[in-house]
Amino acid sequence: MNRNRCSHSPEYAPFPKPATLPERIIAKRRELGWSIETAARKVDVDPGTWGNWERGQMILYRRHRVQMAEFLGLSAVALNKEMSARWNLLHERTR
Repeated sequence: MNRNRCSHSPEYAPFPKPATLPERIIAKRRELGWSIETAARKVDVDPGTWGNWERGQMILYRRHRVQMAEFLGLSAVALNKEMSARWNLLHERTR
């Protein structure tokens, strides 16, 4: 066995590419090296609220969507569409 070779595949990623909004929020916060408290302070929300966003337990209020879109590097329109889709899903509505 060659001990110089890495035992895991070259595609291994300790943090896979985030697929959901909560995963993107967590990934970006970690990329910046921020705690939940620091991130919450930057957006002027309670750390519990930020934590709920990361767990996908809350839909962002419209006033926070622009700030979150900037934080994530998304357009506000794209984030609004995602929030609308999540709200509709949670409330069993379709458009």
